[in-house]
Amino acid sequence: MVTPASLHPASPPAIPGAAAVTACAAMALFYVAVLYAPTLLFRLPPPASLRSFLHRRFVCAGFSSAVSILVASSLLRVWSIGDLSDALAVFGIRTDHLLQAVVIPLFLTSLVYSGSFVARLWLLASSCSRDDDELGISFTQKLACWIRTSVQDVMVWRTYVVAPVTEELVFRACMVPLLLCGGFKMYNIIFMTPVFFSLAHLNHLFELHQQGCNFMRSLLIVGVQLGYTVVFGWYAVFLFIRTGNIVSPIVAHIFCNMMGLPVFSSPRTSGVASIAFLTGSMSFFWLLSPATSPKLYNNKLDHCSCWHGYCRWS
Repeated sequence: MVTPASLHPASPPAIPGAAAVTACAAMALFYVAVLYAPTLLFRLPPPASLRSFLHRRFVCAGFSSAVSILVASSLLRVWSIGDLSDALAVFGIRTDHLLQAVVIPLFLTSLVYSGSFVARLWLLASSCSRDDDELGISFTQKLACWIRTSVQDVMVWRTYVVAPVTEELVFRACMVPLLLCGGFKMYNIIFMTPVFFSLAHLNHLFELHQQGCNFMRSLLIVGVQLGYTVVFGWYAVFLFIRTGNIVSPIVAHIFCNMMGLPVFSSPRTSGVASIAFLTGSMSFFWLLSPATSPKLYNNKLDHCSCWHGYCRWS
């Protein structure tokens, strides 16, 4: 099993704080710039369909993620650590404690959506006008149809696979170790890193304008989106720093993309959704620290308060 002692050299790599911040900003801008490289830089013809357009973007996002990992590896000198598994573990790419890294963050994140669950279940219950057998058959058929359709839907792959995986690799797995090595404290990193994450979504303002949306409406849409990404970014960075496994923020990212914004209230539920949201939110904050304790996700902490040992470096 991987332990912090085996992940890092005796003395930390010398990475000035300004260099770490510059590298993170460059990664964020590069992640966005590469998406437009096929048409603007290589002068390729515009994609003939949405599928080909997104396939091209999948390749670009994968390329930028790989480059970011290589750059971060070079700055951190991870090849001096040991074998490949130890080097990858610096970026939270680990196979140990995988079940905890998936189940616990998923449960924790779902608490914020308690109001959403109540609203959806309420709607489902109100639409049940058939007997249980027919309802069960109908639900099974609809579920099977939904799975088949989703697997073939390129937008599903974009929203629930490519975007969460590549964004978490770049904005959490690469940036957090760089900033930690740059001497930044953990609470500073938690609030700083989402700024870079938000930079990667500013291109939506340009894309909405291209689609004919007026500037003020585009600004409002992107503003709401940036606010949401900042809040989620705080949570994702916290998850990654506490668990040391990149799977945890990836799972949370996928789940949040599936659920959208949490339901705070619903007129159909007579206030039940609001009560569920408040109860779930209070439970979330109450369980946030114990549910993300590094002891749950690592075999040995070497008397260090974090999985990675960086707290001894600064």
